[in-house]
Amino acid sequence: MDNLNSLLDGFAAILTPGNLLLALLGVTIGTAVSMLPGMGTAMAIALLLPITYGMEPTQAFIMFGGIFYGGMYGGSTTAILLNTPGQSSSVVTVLEGFKMARNGRAGQALATAAIGSFVAGTIATIALVFVTPVTVRFAIGLGAPEYFAIMVLALVATASVLGSSRVRGFASLLIGLVIGTVGIDAVTGQQRLTYGVPELANGIDIVVVAVGAFAIGEALWVAARRRHGKDEIIPVGRVWMGRSDWRRSWGPWLRGSALGFPFGAVPAGGAEVPTFLSYVTERRLSKHKGEFGNGAIEGVAGPEAANNASAAGTLVPMLALGLPCNATAAVMLAAFQTYGIQPGPLLFENESVLVWTLIAGLFVGNAMLLVLNMPLIPLWVKLLRIPKPYLFAGILFFASMGAYATSGQPFELFVLLVLGLLGFAMRRFGIPMLPMIVGVILGPMAERQARMSLQLSGGDLSGLVGGPVAWTVYGIIALIALWPLATLVKRRVARDREPVAA
Repeated sequence: MDNLNSLLDGFAAILTPGNLLLALLGVTIGTAVSMLPGMGTAMAIALLLPITYGMEPTQAFIMFGGIFYGGMYGGSTTAILLNTPGQSSSVVTVLEGFKMARNGRAGQALATAAIGSFVAGTIATIALVFVTPVTVRFAIGLGAPEYFAIMVLALVATASVLGSSRVRGFASLLIGLVIGTVGIDAVTGQQRLTYGVPELANGIDIVVVAVGAFAIGEALWVAARRRHGKDEIIPVGRVWMGRSDWRRSWGPWLRGSALGFPFGAVPAGGAEVPTFLSYVTERRLSKHKGEFGNGAIEGVAGPEAANNASAAGTLVPMLALGLPCNATAAVMLAAFQTYGIQPGPLLFENESVLVWTLIAGLFVGNAMLLVLNMPLIPLWVKLLRIPKPYLFAGILFFASMGAYATSGQPFELFVLLVLGLLGFAMRRFGIPMLPMIVGVILGPMAERQARMSLQLSGGDLSGLVGGPVAWTVYGIIALIALWPLATLVKRRVARDREPVAA
């Protein structure tokens, strides 16, 4: 009942004309930006971070929440109409969505994606209301060793799960950890990796890192790959679902929601795994197996619901533990830090109004998203016709303006360019971006918790172990680290047991 009362207070705070306008602005920006190939929700929030400095934190996060939910839906439009997913979590939508569009059913595909996003977002946000406070109560009893272990788990899991190989994932993590150490050591007061440059003494702002890696890097990457040719845009037609479409979609919506939220709530769970599992599940359960591969509506409804539920689930570890599980959550965590707010167990106590207004804003933004997208889908599609040179020029302009606004120093523009080239190189060689961002944010936090643990133990390394929670977490880390070795040994044993051909 306390949670429900706090949620009602959050609704009372957001249901004002000014806050509702910010929520509407957020879902509009999130939907529009995520529909542009190569863009994404994380980039939209990163670009708007400097602009929101003059806002109250509650107002800024109402808009960020709208962008967060708007971006979850927008990527499906390019996946269905252009065969180009707007973000990695929309990759599975391409398999059936583009085939439906080719078959003249683009409107039905977009409609089931929009309604599925609303259903999954509502279910996941309700779960967020009840699951997050429970997680907070658990986290309050944790000490510095347990937090250090959990942060190491988040770093290792993020680097292991993402990317085409673990080597690339850990390479990205190492880059982020190095960037996070730039500046003055909070304990010794010595400068680290500043190379005598005074502007680096305060470290590299996470906003500059996020904008450079995502905005500049993505713009350069997409521009390099789209130098020639134009995308073929398929007409949407009537956005309408028949009785058969409704009957075949409601089950995938519910199953996708049930799959997506738990994966999102697990650190480094991500949306890619549940969307793929949802697609496989619907393919096995469907009575229309012959349509899969040729435009089955279940193959759009289930993965889109799993995508949205998973994205909402990522807010659980971000709010309760201060652990970002995807790029958007990482940028939102950076937004909290720019306001001097540290997500974690004390967030619900110290910033109760902000948190519950944000959660209430997710409900409002989700409803606005459905009302906005259903009638305006044909209008959104016109965004895909923006000439790419104009699009990239706008992104570079706003990114440069945002980076300069962080400190007012021209040196930030140089750092932005270097990070943009780094982001481009990482994309070129298949190195994932998220481990780097997580390393920049969690690296200094993990270092601080480790030092606190060692100070409490008088420098004894046993102080990093802590209690049962830390032991359990280290066991999970060992399992993640040794799993590839165990798989390799198993394959070799199975190969040795195979009979030798005569």
